[in-house]
Amino acid sequence: MKIEIWSDVVCPWCYIGKRRIENALAEFEHADEVEVHWRSYQLDPGAPTEPTESTTTMLARKYGQSPDGAQQMQDRVEAVAAEEGLVYRLSQTLHLNTVDAHRVIHLAHEQGGNELQGQVKEALLKAYFTEGRNVADHAVLREVAVGAGLDATRVDEVLGSREFETDVHADVAQAQAYGASGVPFFVVDEKYGVSGAQPTEVFTQVLERAWSESRPKIEVLATGADGQECGPDGCPI
Repeated sequence: MKIEIWSDVVCPWCYIGKRRIENALAEFEHADEVEVHWRSYQLDPGAPTEPTESTTTMLARKYGQSPDGAQQMQDRVEAVAAEEGLVYRLSQTLHLNTVDAHRVIHLAHEQGGNELQGQVKEALLKAYFTEGRNVADHAVLREVAVGAGLDATRVDEVLGSREFETDVHADVAQAQAYGASGVPFFVVDEKYGVSGAQPTEVFTQVLERAWSESRPKIEVLATGADGQECGPDGCPI
């Protein structure tokens, strides 16, 4: 079973959603047969690669609120994150562009498949939300990516070019084709979509349904002693 997750590394609900799907998978008896693939999505493609303002200031400007009002919004999200065991420091985060972070995540998949990609994704989310780091800065991206297991030379090559940029745009286009209007957005086996950081119980239900429908059970209509069949112990004569 395959789960594709569209998210952005500066989306607070995406990190929360990541924890919730992970919690559901931790209790799913077939988790070892599930692969999780991360897809790119940019909440604000026009955000600066060299940030000039905090997310608090950006939110206040965007929603016409005071800085205190924007901070209260962030406080509420921090409280939800804490319930999932996440430490958010949203007042330290910057409004920034994430295309380069997504390109590094694509590199991670090329180098080590879904497992390494997941490790890099987690490292970038932690760097941004918990450590308040500028994940648009190439030096920060290099440090985080290499620390998560990527080859330093390849990271430098990617960051010094536009490699994987078309893949990022293709992911965004696919999300839009699926009808996603925001992230996180989860697609299971290209059949079931889940929008938003739903409660863990919702993900559990989706996993169970997708698994059962992908492996339908056969209804046996006739059986018994009168049936002619061979078994592990041989064939009756």
